[in-house]
Amino acid sequence: MENETVALFADQVTLNSLVQNLVYASGTVGAIFVVVGLLMIDAGTTRRKALFNSTIEKVTGFFLGFTTYYVIGFGFWAAQYYIIEGATMTDSLKDWWIGGPLLNAIAQETDPAVFPGINTFQIFVFFLACFAGIVNILFHFAVAERMRAKAYYIFAVVAALASSVLSFFTWGSVGPLTNAGFHDFFGVGFVYLFPAGMALAVVPMLPARPGMFSPHPRVPGYYAPSIGLAAAGLLTIFGGLPMVILSCLFFVDPEALAVSVTMATTSVGIAFNNYGLAWAGGMISGAVIAYSTRKYAYLLLGPLAGYVAGASGFDVYLPWQIFLVALGAPVVAWLVYEFTLRRGLDEHKLIPLFIGAGSYGLIMLGIVKAGTPRGGYIGIEEGIYAFQNGQIGLVMQVVGVVVCIGAGVVTALVTAMVAKATVGLAVTEEEMVEGLDGLYWGLQADVVTREDLPRD
Repeated sequence: MENETVALFADQVTLNSLVQNLVYASGTVGAIFVVVGLLMIDAGTTRRKALFNSTIEKVTGFFLGFTTYYVIGFGFWAAQYYIIEGATMTDSLKDWWIGGPLLNAIAQETDPAVFPGINTFQIFVFFLACFAGIVNILFHFAVAERMRAKAYYIFAVVAALASSVLSFFTWGSVGPLTNAGFHDFFGVGFVYLFPAGMALAVVPMLPARPGMFSPHPRVPGYYAPSIGLAAAGLLTIFGGLPMVILSCLFFVDPEALAVSVTMATTSVGIAFNNYGLAWAGGMISGAVIAYSTRKYAYLLLGPLAGYVAGASGFDVYLPWQIFLVALGAPVVAWLVYEFTLRRGLDEHKLIPLFIGAGSYGLIMLGIVKAGTPRGGYIGIEEGIYAFQNGQIGLVMQVVGVVVCIGAGVVTALVTAMVAKATVGLAVTEEEMVEGLDGLYWGLQADVVTREDLPRD
């Protein structure tokens, strides 16, 4: 048998391409740091009797979303770049499902005429699969201890699929909404507003955790085990996200000219400074609210609110602009947070941060940066996909907010109907009182807490 000679395409594996691969690979590392930070926040704020179960459900949900994205999700997002070349979403799905020829191609054996820069696109599968998993972790924050594990895992698979489709419409530069003018640099819509919309629909279907709003006969209060650990988780997220910012930039000739994923004119330095000042503005305003109200929660919500509000515009804001926008974000989160408390809604993270500060940030972007050129694709000079053919505007920002939250609400309502009819949706009050760690895993906390003490 004669040995077959395999053609090698050196243009696919140049040193320049390796540098770009490393830049995008760093984004996957940053996404994993975000996961670690979120789990630390969960570990610091979840009742000890349910802590392991809450953590392991989040990890399992992450990998269910991660795997679902590999199976089919990436093809939905990538389809926008197929369509501008005259291909279809079906073509993209065929190429990029888990058994597809491009997902399984070896870079140096792939003709650039077939798909140039294939390593970068393959790395992007991992990068975006992490965020499909992060969507599930965020949603779990809203339903932890209250939703049955089997129901949550159904939600995890469905959410990964639905958020993948939503990313096609709302994140990039040539998807239907983005090319029409919706601007979202960091994926606030499909990563943050979408699970918040799910929470908005599902949380009213679930019982509040015992002790959350008033003393329970067997649970005098809902006590967080380590707020210090939650604060460390916050800083872990702060440390991981700059690497993700790099992965939201496209680098083109000459050398390393950067444009944002939305095709807006930007630079690495501007994006990084905007990121830092968004956190700083949120922290300062959150601290003012916290010390004025004597509620520590705003010391954690503040910087996150500033970041979420600014994330959609890290590429186009001037540093002083994003700082002022971030200063207002904790105020919005505070108003929404207090509203949920008065209504007895047991969800204090996603709704104040994402529906509150996230929507505020997207709308402020439409006001402050109205008229900023963006959209299309670099190198295309005419037609509906011409480079920077569109402008940021308030109307499309509002449309994007409604679409992203609405997609979450509809997804959750349909999935909840399926879960109720099959595996059941809610954990019982008795199970919550006893603690899911003990009931499911036979685990007991190694410390005595107030709820363990005998009562008169």
